[in-house]
Amino acid sequence: MRMIESIYRRDVLAERIWPGAGLWRDVALVMGGALLVALCSRIEVPLRPVPITAQTFGVLLVGALIGSGRGVLSIFTYLALGASGFPVFAVGSGNGVISGGPTAGYLAGFVVAAGVVGRLSERGWDRQTFTTLLAMTLGMLPIYALGAAWLARFVGWTHAVSVGILPFLVGDALKVALAALALPQAWAVVGRPETRDGGYLTRRGP
Repeated sequence: MRMIESIYRRDVLAERIWPGAGLWRDVALVMGGALLVALCSRIEVPLRPVPITAQTFGVLLVGALIGSGRGVLSIFTYLALGASGFPVFAVGSGNGVISGGPTAGYLAGFVVAAGVVGRLSERGWDRQTFTTLLAMTLGMLPIYALGAAWLARFVGWTHAVSVGILPFLVGDALKVALAALALPQAWAVVGRPETRDGGYLTRRGP
């Protein structure tokens, strides 16, 4: 299984920009991703009970840039920082935000979203505009699903949809569109993606 994975897995952008392997690189990427999401949480429209923030864009971007495994670890690191009291969440801080707050479902969805987008990027979905758009849209689904399901415990399903999903659709569509434009352009800058050669992935060009 690991051999099959290595054959069909493609580089993510961070690996192409920072080639080579090593623990320190992985730690730097994980911490950098957590910092990016934390910074995005500071960009917000203060609605209640769920504010509109740039967090979702940060989460999807982290998954695409550093891959599924590191992406998931990065979001867990972000959540651990918030649970420890660091002001990285859009609403409040401390373990209560994760364990019992109305936005806890969205935070759980961040973990799944980073894993989904990261795995699709490892399959080359972030190389083209359409597939990037589709990957980002699929990444949004667990955020909405888990977020609204948990929020419904506080406000009921009807209200959970009206305050926990509908206000975010336009903004999230813009974030997804921005990513769909930016990621393929980034790949055009750093080098052409791999191509298959006898079933194996090889790189064209430098």
